Amino acid sequence: MSRFRLDQMMPTLAGTWLQRPEPFDPEMGFEGVGIDSRENLKDYVFLAIKGERTDGHAYLSAAARAGATLLVVEREVDLSDLPPAVGVLKVDRTRAALVRLARAHRRSLTTTKVIAVTGSAGKTTTKRLLQSVLAPQFAGTCAPRSFNNDIGVPLTLLGASPRDRYVLVEIGTNAPGEISRLAQLAEPDIGVITMIGHSHLEGLGSVAAVIREKAAILNHLREDGWAIINADCPGLRDYLKPVENTILFGEAEDGDLRLTDRGEADGGWWFRINDRTRFRLALPGRHNAVNALAVVAVARRMGLNEQQIDEGLSRATAEQMRFVRQRVAGIDLFNDAYNANPESMVAALDTFVELTSDASRRILVLGDMLELGDQTRMLHAELGERLIKLHRSAPIARSILIGSAMHAAAEVLTEAGMSDRLEYIGELDQQAAARIAASFESGDAVLLKGSRGMALERIVDEMGPSGRNQTNGGAVLSTAGGTPSET
Repeated sequence: MSRFRLDQMMPTLAGTWLQRPEPFDPEMGFEGVGIDSRENLKDYVFLAIKGERTDGHAYLSAAARAGATLLVVEREVDLSDLPPAVGVLKVDRTRAALVRLARAHRRSLTTTKVIAVTGSAGKTTTKRLLQSVLAPQFAGTCAPRSFNNDIGVPLTLLGASPRDRYVLVEIGTNAPGEISRLAQLAEPDIGVITMIGHSHLEGLGSVAAVIREKAAILNHLREDGWAIINADCPGLRDYLKPVENTILFGEAEDGDLRLTDRGEADGGWWFRINDRTRFRLALPGRHNAVNALAVVAVARRMGLNEQQIDEGLSRATAEQMRFVRQRVAGIDLFNDAYNANPESMVAALDTFVELTSDASRRILVLGDMLELGDQTRMLHAELGERLIKLHRSAPIARSILIGSAMHAAAEVLTEAGMSDRLEYIGELDQQAAARIAASFESGDAVLLKGSRGMALERIVDEMGPSGRNQTNGGAVLSTAGGTPSET
């Protein structure tokens, strides 16, 4: 049985035919909704979305060849290359149509728990940990990659089946009001807020505004919904008053689920909650143990027992370029090049030092932390101060700082007399990436950390085929993988 039917979708799409499919069947079925003509779209609805870099209207023929049987557009298009069996429907705006379809589908998921995760850092990790715990027990849908915007959230909801027990949705933001709009669409049964810090200040202005924006998810919980909130962010508590069901997690003394101990054992890690229950965890670092507390809270709400939760957490793996540990030509490489903000940078540095005590040399390759607005220089200078302390305690053999914003950190290190262990590069081109990669030696431990726009993975690509495998989709199943990186 098809998941969607034309006669049920038409009132929601509210479009007009440019080409009615022949033969015409008002009950024709579709297996899903997609926006990427490179994917398998057999019996799919394809929405032509116009983005910053590309326009889906240019790929209608490709979508039809990929199997799409209904193309939804927002302007007149050339029909000459399209088979008559493929319908073409014109709507007001394809993005708006995508949201309308997702809203209608969300309301059909009457027995499915929608779990929405937001925060400045830890969103993708928490979502991945949740999937590792829930998937062995229930049928469910999980947002792929960082599908956390006005396209990714609707597509995640549309990917869910009414037979699913859960849907994991990740919700991000760049500007005021985005969380509210996406949460209103998702109508979460469970809302999770991870760590909040200095992220997207360019669009939001201040940490207080970031807290207010993230907390907007709480306004759209379903009746009897649960809020699972990081207790270590005091500003969040001001927004909890209207929420009846709450669980606080973290290291704060008044948390419901408190991280009271953690350690390493048997090639992995463990953490303890409230001085009692101990769980294994496949990802390193204090920050990941805190993320796992939120997972425990959700899993218990879903009816899982401690053994099921423990097994799921012990099997988790890291997302690509999110503190993934890999061995490349004898080099212990920690690839955390997916993204960065001040809090995730500190988490990455602390975890890197914790895991590399036996390295012959520790090398930091750090790129700009972007979208920090007026606080860019100050926050990079503060990072420089932290690097001074790290150089004196760890120690660090070299710090390679890349990008215009990192100049502030480089100045701080230079003024502290550490220029002999510092290299500053204003812009990373291929030549610089190759030179940096060639400077690493067997036995080195190397951390790559920077915002997405810095593309530090180019350095890994210059390290040879084993490096390229990890930045181009190769799976990493190391228990030393982690992820202090999302913003």
